Amino acid sequence: MERTIYGELVRWKEQDRRKPLVLQGVRQCGKTYALKRFGCEHFRHTAYFNFEQDPSLCEVFEYDFDTTRILRELSIIKGYGETDHATTLVIFDEIQACPKAITSLKYFCEECPGMFLAAAGSLLGPALGHHNISFPVGKVTFMRMYPLSFGEFALACGLERELALVAECADGRPVPSPIAERMTEACRRFLAVGGMPEAVNAWVMTHDYAAVDKVLADILQSYANDFGKYLSADDALKVGWIWDSIPVQLAKENNKWVFSHVKKGKRSAELENAMQWLVKADQIFELNMVGNPELPLSFYADATYFKVYMSDVGLLRMRAGLTAQSIIEETPLFTNFKGAMTENFVMNELLKGGFTPYFWRSQNEAEVDFLVECGEQIVPIEVKSDTHTRAKSYVTYCKRYGPKVGVRLSMKNAGDNPVADTLSLSLPLYKTTWLRQTLEKALS
Repeated sequence: MERTIYGELVRWKEQDRRKPLVLQGVRQCGKTYALKRFGCEHFRHTAYFNFEQDPSLCEVFEYDFDTTRILRELSIIKGYGETDHATTLVIFDEIQACPKAITSLKYFCEECPGMFLAAAGSLLGPALGHHNISFPVGKVTFMRMYPLSFGEFALACGLERELALVAECADGRPVPSPIAERMTEACRRFLAVGGMPEAVNAWVMTHDYAAVDKVLADILQSYANDFGKYLSADDALKVGWIWDSIPVQLAKENNKWVFSHVKKGKRSAELENAMQWLVKADQIFELNMVGNPELPLSFYADATYFKVYMSDVGLLRMRAGLTAQSIIEETPLFTNFKGAMTENFVMNELLKGGFTPYFWRSQNEAEVDFLVECGEQIVPIEVKSDTHTRAKSYVTYCKRYGPKVGVRLSMKNAGDNPVADTLSLSLPLYKTTWLRQTLEKALS
C-alpha cells in the first residue's frame, strides 16, 4: 500500500543535521507499517522495540540516559546484533508507554548525531501533556501521519492511470467524462470505506462491505478501550460523551459545536479537557472560525467558536449508524447526513494536504465552509455534496474581500466560474487531493 509519508521519511533520512524522528498520528493509521517498510527498503538492518507490547523494555531507561548502554541492553534483550548507526534504523514504537524513553530522545540527539532513530506513538499527544514527562524540546523532528487520502485509496484500488490523468488536470480543466465517472464512483466508495489501512485492505481484498464494517467496528472499540485504559473513570465518561455527540452535532444545519448539547447540565468548563484529549489523540479535529479573514489566519481565529470533525470518514459513517450501501446508493437515510460526510471528507483531505483550515462566518449573514492560506493568499472553499454549486455565502465573501482565487467543490466536473474579480474554480470533490497543486498553479 503506497503512502505519501514514505517520501517524507526518505527526506528525513537524507538530512545532514538529522534529529530523532517522532511520528504522530491516530491509532491504526499505519505508522508502524510505514516505519517497518521504510527500514526494510532503505536500511541494512531494522531494530524494532515496542514499549506497549513489551513493558519490560522500560526498565532499561530507569538507570540513566547513557545511550550506548541503552542500545546495547535493548539489542541483547531482543536478540539483535550490535547497532551500526550508519546502516540501522532503530524504531521506538508506542513510545508513550515509556515516558523516560521520550526523555532519552534528547540524549540520542546530542550524543548520536549520525543515528537513524524513529519513534512513534498513537496516544503520544495526550502523553506529552502529562506533567511527569520531560519532553526534549528542540531535539526531535515531528512528522504527522493520517489515514489514507482519497488519492492513496484510489491507488490501492488500482486506479493508477486514472489518477495520473486527473493529476495532469491540476490546472482546473475538466476531466474526461468516462474518467470523471470512475473517480466519482471511487469517491463515494471512499466515503463508505474511509482511509484506515486495514479497512482499505479489507475492501481491496474482498470487495465486501461487511468485512470493512467488521474492521471499522474493531477500530472504534479499540478507541473506546483506550478511554478506560489511559483515563480515570470520570474523565473516560466525559470523553465518551464527547465521542457520542460528534455525529449528532455534525448533522445539524449549523454544525457549530455546542458543549451544552453533549450532556444535559454539563458546561464547557467541565468538558473542555475531555475534548482536548480527543484532539491530542488525533481522533478528532477542531475547525476554528475566522470573522476577519486576514493573514495570518491563526491570529484572527476564534477558538471559542468551532466545529468538530472525525479523523476518518469511514469511522464517521459507522459512528452515525449508516450502512455502506446507503452511501453508494444515496438512500434518503444518507441524504440527511450527506453534507456532514462531505465536509468531513474535505476537512481530512485539506489536513493531509498540509493545510491548516479555518471557516468564515459573518454573524448570521453568511458562512464559507473553509479558508486556507496558500502563499500570500487566503482562499475560500465552498463545499457542496451534490452537483448543485450555487453558493450565496461564497459569492458574498468573494464580493466583499476580493480573493484572487476561490474554490467550489462538488460532484460536478471542473470548470471556471468567475465571481466579481475572483477566479472561481469549480472542482470535483475527488480533486481535493490535488488542491495544493491546483491553487499554486492558479496563483502563479
